[in-house]
Amino acid sequence: MTSFHQKHQILESLDSLDSTQTEKVLEFIKGLMYKTPDEASYKRFKQEAMKEIRSALGKRGQLRSAF
Repeated sequence: MTSFHQKHQILESLDSLDSTQTEKVLEFIKGLMYKTPDEASYKRFKQEAMKEIRSALGKRGQLRSAF
């Protein structure tokens, strides 16, 4: 699966959320990108966060996991 296709699927899923939910997701993602903790714990945290996002998107039944 191409990176473009993955990004497109994420954008489609964000479109189906209401504005409050979308803001929460975007703030969460921004928080992942701009924190500077030690490398090992940051990678673990990021992996767990992505698992949770995949799980939440998968429960909606609209998208298959693209990651």
